[in-house]
Amino acid sequence: MAKEHNHNEKYAFKQNRELSWLKFNERVLAEAEDDSVPLLERLRFVTIFTTNLDEFFRVRVGSLIDLMAFKKNYKDNKTGMTAKEQVSAILSEVRPLWEKRESIYFMLERELRTFGVARMTFGELSGAEQDYAVDYFQEELFPVLSPIIIDAHHPFPHLLNKQIYIAAVLHNPEGRRSLALLPVPQSMPEVIYLPGPDVHFIAMEDLLYEMIDVVFESFEVEEKAQICITRNADIHAEDEDFDVEEDFRNVMKEMLNQRRHLAPLRLEVHGEMSDELREHLVKHFKLQDEEVFTTVAPLRYNYAYPLAGKLDEQRLGALTYRPFEPQQCAVVDPGAPMEDQIAERDILLAYPYESMDPFIRLVSEAADDPDVLSIQITIYRLAKESRLMEALIRASEKGKEVNALIELRARFDEQNNIDWSTRMEKAGCTIIYGIQNYKVHSKVCLITKRTPEGIRYITQVGTGNYNEKTAKIYTDLCLMTDDQDIGKDARTLFRNMGIGNLYGQYRELLVSPVSLKRRVLDMMDEEIAKGGEGRIFFKLNSLTDKDILNKIAEASAAGVQVRMMIRGICCLRPGLKGYTENVEVRSIVGRYLEHPRIYCFGAGDDERIFISSADLMTRNTERRVEVGCPVYDESARNKIRRFIDMQWRDTLKARRLLPDGTYEKIEGEPYDSQSEMMNAAIKEAEQSEAARSERSKGTKCSILGSGKPAPRSGEAPYSSGRKRGFWRRLFGGK
Repeated sequence: MAKEHNHNEKYAFKQNRELSWLKFNERVLAEAEDDSVPLLERLRFVTIFTTNLDEFFRVRVGSLIDLMAFKKNYKDNKTGMTAKEQVSAILSEVRPLWEKRESIYFMLERELRTFGVARMTFGELSGAEQDYAVDYFQEELFPVLSPIIIDAHHPFPHLLNKQIYIAAVLHNPEGRRSLALLPVPQSMPEVIYLPGPDVHFIAMEDLLYEMIDVVFESFEVEEKAQICITRNADIHAEDEDFDVEEDFRNVMKEMLNQRRHLAPLRLEVHGEMSDELREHLVKHFKLQDEEVFTTVAPLRYNYAYPLAGKLDEQRLGALTYRPFEPQQCAVVDPGAPMEDQIAERDILLAYPYESMDPFIRLVSEAADDPDVLSIQITIYRLAKESRLMEALIRASEKGKEVNALIELRARFDEQNNIDWSTRMEKAGCTIIYGIQNYKVHSKVCLITKRTPEGIRYITQVGTGNYNEKTAKIYTDLCLMTDDQDIGKDARTLFRNMGIGNLYGQYRELLVSPVSLKRRVLDMMDEEIAKGGEGRIFFKLNSLTDKDILNKIAEASAAGVQVRMMIRGICCLRPGLKGYTENVEVRSIVGRYLEHPRIYCFGAGDDERIFISSADLMTRNTERRVEVGCPVYDESARNKIRRFIDMQWRDTLKARRLLPDGTYEKIEGEPYDSQSEMMNAAIKEAEQSEAARSERSKGTKCSILGSGKPAPRSGEAPYSSGRKRGFWRRLFGGK
């Protein structure tokens, strides 16, 4: 019994990563049910839910199925579940979510029709609309179709991942039955907009489904259905997070060498399908019955994004979020050089409430500054059109050393990164393509300048990518600092990356795989030593690292108050007596994707605050190059405290994680932190002239800041009373 007890103790306060992720995606789907969210935005949340689930199957379920085949003794080290048990649990959890999505879709469809916005079936079209659709089919679609009849001379083709096909059972004139497939052309638009005052449209697959008799005009169509296959993704071995108790890379290399290339994982069916056809497809794709998902709702929803472009102003205002453009950071003077402003004080930008422009301007000014010697940067994801990259190219063309470490293995962004790296190389930039077996996920930019006093550094460290598009829809933090010790660490980082040295020494920066995890654990130990006076706060996308989980439980047992804002996966179950009763976890899913990583240790004068590119996942702490940066400037620290405070007060979009792994709404006065931050940004933008005037007198304001005089590092205007107020709200008066 003792052995069994110890086994249970090991897993008592943890939960499975995959099942936790499904709870996150359920929270995404919940936004599609929220009456306070505009209708078209709710349909977009259905799209996000669907896209998330597609990738989840391709990457996570696919890898578990590989583990079932090639690592039969594998068990999840957080719950003890085998790969087979996890896949079974996933399929059971997905089924009700799938059905819920269907009911939500039809509810949204009914409500959108009251605004004259409708996805139509062919049978619903008016005579004129049917004529238009048929003409479109004949003139635009029919010439590009590639129908296939499967027989002795035409074997079953390879179906592409997530492409929709019309499957039909046909009878030829002699009465012989055969299966036919009609791929929905990927080169054609997803929907066809119909003429008229309303926004009516028919999906391409729905039109082809209706016209299948015309495509196979010499056959009789016995039955037909829309189908779609989800295939195993060709994943990067070093990018997964399974905590296999041996070198995971070797395990995955073996799998990738042995498994069937891009094997089917799931069959989606739209409409009715006979048992005979279903069994035939299941057998061909080597699937199980539980891996077939049937729906009467659409199989794809990407049309929800461009739909706004078809709306008039009145409907656009009623069906979408109110427009918002990132505002000029109130502490930044748009007329003064960025270098001079950063020399006076650190500048912290909060995306998307504040614009990325000050950082782009910093790099652009550096490109034109004759005293700047070099610009070095790590790049993970970029926009297709990027002012930042244009500035780097211009810097290189002006003779500056521009070194860019571009990660070509950023999943699904590989081609875009390759394109940019080619352009940069042609301009004379030095390009490093990551490090073998380790993705470089850090967000660091270092500007090196010659001054009369010697070499000086300006360092930027961020929590998010250098992507001007996502900077408008992801919440992230961007710190620009003149701190020379941080700059020297950044210089060491780039030198080490250039020679492939993962184990350099750093004084200020937290760098994985060498020191980030160790130093986080050390700082947690220091809080544990304080007992009931200890305080730990994390804001993350995901928490899965087993050692961090165990240390959080140890901290809770010592009386340390632990608070965490975790958007997605959380493998820890909070509030369990004897394990995690001093831990509270919340999650926010809203208009913007919550993306910053913030680590806080202690309270009051000895509080330490870091921003980081790293979630506390094993892949980030052990198999990626990540960077965390201390925040010393008291004004920037105040801004982060205010950011945390506003999020912890959220009652509309935040949910609290319960000990059983489910989430509940938070009671209290209605408060939407993202909306409040937008309102504050707009208000301060309107007062920007006054803010600049006040700053000229030595006063500093920001949308998330304190409005107190701006000190240099080491000074502490954030009064102990204000500090106590912040921590009292965060830790419930403890």
